[in-house]
Amino acid sequence: MSLRGFATLIYWADDVPAAADWYTELLGAGPYFTRPGPGGRTSYAKFRVGDQAELALADRAVAPAGTVSGPGGAVMHWRVDDLDATLARLTSMGTREYQPLTPHGPVVTASVIDPFGNLIGLLQPEGHPLADFRRGGAAGRPEPVPAGT
Repeated sequence: MSLRGFATLIYWADDVPAAADWYTELLGAGPYFTRPGPGGRTSYAKFRVGDQAELALADRAVAPAGTVSGPGGAVMHWRVDDLDATLARLTSMGTREYQPLTPHGPVVTASVIDPFGNLIGLLQPEGHPLADFRRGGAAGRPEPVPAGT
């Protein structure tokens, strides 16, 4: 068995058409696939992001039992070229801060909550002013930091 890479990230939404409109504005392109639900209203929408990744929006009513309502759990970080500009745009679109700008050696992350309660993680892999390249190892990978430093 081997994991070959990220395929599809599913975000749950109570109002999939509104979420699809919001993500269409954010991504600059509409979903390439939609599925109607009860009454013909869109209950699933899928977007292509980058070369291989997909983002799907699905009706929260069909989420597996025990699915948490609201942010929490794992955070998938989208790679961005300009973290500050991306955060400013997302804030102007109604997101709320979940994790502030946080340096991790040579990379900086942040995360926000979209208007539908999902986490959007962001990662700038290089060039952010808060990055600490003194802790960068080979090929920009962080080196272990000794305990107590």
